[in-house]
Amino acid sequence: METTLYLTRHGQTEWNLVRKMQGHMDSPLTQLGVQQAQWLGGRLSTIPFDAIYCSSSPRAITTAGIISGHRFSEIVKLDSLKEINMGPWEGQYIEQITQDSPTPFHQFFNEPHLYQPMGQGESYSELMRRALPAIQEILTKHEGQQVLIVTHRITLKAIMSYFMNKQLHDIGTMPDILPTALCQVTVHSGILNVDLYGDTTHYQN
Repeated sequence: METTLYLTRHGQTEWNLVRKMQGHMDSPLTQLGVQQAQWLGGRLSTIPFDAIYCSSSPRAITTAGIISGHRFSEIVKLDSLKEINMGPWEGQYIEQITQDSPTPFHQFFNEPHLYQPMGQGESYSELMRRALPAIQEILTKHEGQQVLIVTHRITLKAIMSYFMNKQLHDIGTMPDILPTALCQVTVHSGILNVDLYGDTTHYQN
């Protein structure tokens, strides 16, 4: 019996384009973001998904709908799959943040074990404490099935670090995950294998 998880990040958004931090805040998909979701949808069109889960953020919900071709009646939306809460950085331009908080910003992407969030922000450990139980529950509930999960850049890196047996400090060295890049994890007879990480071969330009 084989369980397969197809995990991806949402398509490009308006704030991605203008280099604003999003986190729990949101902005719509760009035209390219919609295309990216359509490309991945085409790539996965022959997969008979048993379930689709996504972050409760609108950009992830929209992406999940496009990938599924709007043929899936129920997409399960989970707060636990939302992006890491970035506190006061959310809605701010990256250029401004790097001027105001150069060290924390560097640590956020490169040294997650040293990163200390501000305000209502989350640490990487807090992110993993909410996201990983959701993934474990999905694996248990859908044993032997094929499941699509649509989440976010940092959340997906954290999830994949768990599957790849990496430590918290390793996440900063993991390759970036681009919009709608595909990760694939299979579990067969209790043995877990990471088949794909951040794959973008469905991109068409």
